[in-house]
Amino acid sequence: MEDKKLIFSGIQPTGTFTLGNYIGAVRNWGPLQDEYNCIYCVVDMHAITVRQDPVKLRQNTLNSYALLMACGIDVEKSILFIQSHVKTHAELNWILCCNTQFGELSRMTQFKDKSQKHPDDINAGLFTYPSLMAADILAYNADLVPVGVDQKQHLELARNIAQRFNQRYGDFFTVPEPYIAEIGAKVMSLQEPTKKMSKSDENPNACILILDDKDTIIRKCKRAVTDSEAEVVYREGKDGINNLMTIYSSVTGKDFAAIEAEFAGKGYGDFKIAVGEAVADHLEPVRSEFARLIQDKAYLKECYTAGAEKALRYSQRVLNKVYRKVGFVDKG
Repeated sequence: MEDKKLIFSGIQPTGTFTLGNYIGAVRNWGPLQDEYNCIYCVVDMHAITVRQDPVKLRQNTLNSYALLMACGIDVEKSILFIQSHVKTHAELNWILCCNTQFGELSRMTQFKDKSQKHPDDINAGLFTYPSLMAADILAYNADLVPVGVDQKQHLELARNIAQRFNQRYGDFFTVPEPYIAEIGAKVMSLQEPTKKMSKSDENPNACILILDDKDTIIRKCKRAVTDSEAEVVYREGKDGINNLMTIYSSVTGKDFAAIEAEFAGKGYGDFKIAVGEAVADHLEPVRSEFARLIQDKAYLKECYTAGAEKALRYSQRVLNKVYRKVGFVDKG
């Protein structure tokens, strides 16, 4: 790999990304490849901390892999792989579990949240998965990790684990820093614009998925909650219109002043259709490329197999040194 800083990022295979995932994070990953060495991973091992339908998990994992490629991840420039294909993650996880304190894990807010959501399956993996997340990052001695608000605490733990290991066994792990991307706009629910857009929303009209067809996207935008003022301006108290303006700005590059001028004297109906059409047109290349890739299972397999081989070569060297550090006997 070229002598650039290394970025690691993983994404759970929970089905199609939302427009919020795409604008806020995923579409920014492609451009990072020119500035950094990038390692991207579909974290299917993390997914099974809550119960999964095996058939759906397999399909969602392949879909997520193909979607990342469709969104601009170039497998010639980056390493893109499926987590369960690279055994070093699980092996390093055990070492890191033995360097993680029970109290640290019990303070993780995601563990508390998911335990409440799944009270019939509070399993050990759910409790210890932040140390697997640390293994994902430290297996490559990553310099930077893009993190959203919900993962900040986990990255902080990964940093603590790396520092503790270095104190016990001598400096070895790079202590990862958060990568703060140029802020991707925060996209809110179309039905409850004070809440973040989420694919788990019970109302199907609340969320645009990046693989929705043009008619579906326009229909969802037409049904978006707004206000009774009928004026396309960005200001406090107009959460629905502010959200639609944010989306329109994100996919067209127009600032709010230009959008206000474009729709001066026009009603919300015209504006909503324009937003829907702009979003659908912006996502069309992603949809087309995904449709092509997901049909070509042989090519996908070639890509994720090669990605896993590269990731294993890289992480095995790190793991071998960790084994030596902790006192394991060399295999020779």
